[in-house]
Amino acid sequence: MAEKYRHASLKKRLLALSLTMIVVVWIAATVFTYYDAREEFGEILDAHLAQSATLLVVQASQDMDELTTEHAPLLHKYSRRVAFQVWEAGRVLRLHSANAPAQRLSAREQGFSNSVIDGKRWRVFSTWDEAGSKLIQVAENTNDRDELAADIAGNLLIPLWFSLPLLTLLLWVAVARGLRPLVKLTNEVAQREPDNLAPLDAVSAPSEVLPLIDRLNNLFVRIDASLQKERRFTADAAHELRTPVAGIKAQAQVARGAGNEAERIHALDNAILGCDRAAHLIEQLLILARIDTLSGDATEPCQLRSFAAEMIAAIAPAALSKNVRLELEDGDEVMVRGDAALLRILLRNLIDNAVRHTPAGTAVRVSIGLAQGQGFLAVSDNGHGIPSEDMDRVAERFYRPLGTSASGSGLGLSIVKRIAEIHGASLQLAPNQDGIGLRALVSFRPN
Repeated sequence: MAEKYRHASLKKRLLALSLTMIVVVWIAATVFTYYDAREEFGEILDAHLAQSATLLVVQASQDMDELTTEHAPLLHKYSRRVAFQVWEAGRVLRLHSANAPAQRLSAREQGFSNSVIDGKRWRVFSTWDEAGSKLIQVAENTNDRDELAADIAGNLLIPLWFSLPLLTLLLWVAVARGLRPLVKLTNEVAQREPDNLAPLDAVSAPSEVLPLIDRLNNLFVRIDASLQKERRFTADAAHELRTPVAGIKAQAQVARGAGNEAERIHALDNAILGCDRAAHLIEQLLILARIDTLSGDATEPCQLRSFAAEMIAAIAPAALSKNVRLELEDGDEVMVRGDAALLRILLRNLIDNAVRHTPAGTAVRVSIGLAQGQGFLAVSDNGHGIPSEDMDRVAERFYRPLGTSASGSGLGLSIVKRIAEIHGASLQLAPNQDGIGLRALVSFRPN
């Protein structure tokens, strides 16, 4: 349960990422809008100053000789924002607004300029009348301009401030609706019984989730196949183990009720033989369980001829007790990449299987070599071989052809086949060239 709350939900992640991007863009747009609005408004006010100056030029073109220095009246509440002066020859102040200072607003006589008079900052537009005798200057207090521009720009940003919470709410709803199919899929998987491996329904799923559903369905198929395989393996193993255990019990009962020493020793020998068979079966089962979970990722250089010599030496006592010769045919060393322990098991199973099925007084031949650039190993015996109808099934687990008299668990060739698959090799079973016995050939892919 703790794991459930350790990770943020996909909905929260999408919302957080989306809102972060939106806020970043929103802030950038707000800053741009604010300063762009102020700049545009400043240009409008500058145009207003120039227009006001033009009007004064027209008025100043009239005869103003009779005028003395006067203050123009304030006719509007915003009149104090605009100040103007009319200078005769640029030196004698003839007319000015009540909010204009007594000195020239700007030393510049043409165009826009900025000036500071008595601690106040002014934006000034200067021009001359058509006769060139009167200097006209129109100005606005910069602080007033900035305050007015800030108010207007702030009013433009009000919709943006209200839009962000609304956008957050709409985005939450959109993300929740968009993730509804994923939530449905999650609930469907969570409510499934452990043994329910039916494919998930992908009809209503969005395209982004289809690959996940396909992978899950493929996984369900593999799990189902694995479970079926394990069930069959468990059932077969239990059946195969039941036989030697029952035999051991029967021989022990015979030994306990034996009337003479020879009969008792014979029963005990059979019990020991049954124990050996059970131990061999258990060993094969453990090997098979181990290699079922392996892959061919971990590899190292392996010398097949050296491994074959080791396994021949290990099986030689059992072969001698049966009067079977083990022969390693001449040839060059063959190097393949693989798991050394598994390759030894493969060789041991092939040689042991051949020894079990070849008649006494014959030989089991092991050959190692190269054919068409591929390394191979082959084990041949002189037994009865395998009927053609059983050739395709003999490598199945616990399968033993009818009429087989040699002891065994029916797992040897299954183990060989699985180890060959792990190494990307192939196992081929065929009669010897003379038609007698069996030849097991394992061909490795080139390094």
